[in-house]
Amino acid sequence: MAVIVALGAFLMTLAGGWTAQRVTDRRHLVLGLAGGLMLGVVGLDLLPESLRAAGRPVFGVPLALLLFVAGFLVAHVAERLLAVRQAAHGAENGGGNGAVNGGRVPRIGLAAAAAMVGHSVADGVALGAAFQVGGGMGLTVALAVVTHDFADGFNTYTLTRLYGNARRRALWMLFADAVAPVVGAASTTLFTLPEEPLGAYLGFFGGVLLYLAAAEILPEAHHRHPALSTLMCTVGGVAGIWLVVGLAD
Repeated sequence: MAVIVALGAFLMTLAGGWTAQRVTDRRHLVLGLAGGLMLGVVGLDLLPESLRAAGRPVFGVPLALLLFVAGFLVAHVAERLLAVRQAAHGAENGGGNGAVNGGRVPRIGLAAAAAMVGHSVADGVALGAAFQVGGGMGLTVALAVVTHDFADGFNTYTLTRLYGNARRRALWMLFADAVAPVVGAASTTLFTLPEEPLGAYLGFFGGVLLYLAAAEILPEAHHRHPALSTLMCTVGGVAGIWLVVGLAD
């Protein structure tokens, strides 16, 4: 049953990516919505879940929050190091293409998309584990996973393209993200992932997503089009995730 539901998540992920690539003439609205969806996923879904699963204190601070901050810092440091390296490489080659797309490094986009794929695998594992607990729990988790996988597909494609990657590469990452929950759900027939490591991973991943949303996607969305419509898309993205989380509970 979990694998069948995960196939629904597969289709929803593809639908999210398809939506993201079809509205290129409203790129600022796409980015505003993506930023809102990511902010909502982090604050209303990932962080509460990670605190519940890995909330034991480490020197007075919950482990999940420590890893959340670590994820934010790792994303920031990695981007700065890769940007400096890419700029130096471009200088050595007489300018070259260096960092593309306004100084953004394509590998950052791929790394972010890969993290989304890892999150989707975790979604599938959570789905399989919920069905092991009982049908009612499985259906509740299924609603959350299938619905917010639309946002995952939307964000995976948007992140990959935002950093200057080719459309073909973005589509490959989108497909990997769509397959991931199916793989995760199927894996629960072989083993059960302990709750605390899963919560720790979600905390770290939430920090990475927050950095990308706050430092990259939202500034880019408002850079050339500081319109009310863009802001409303961001607020709507957060509200949409809130609705999904509320229905799932």
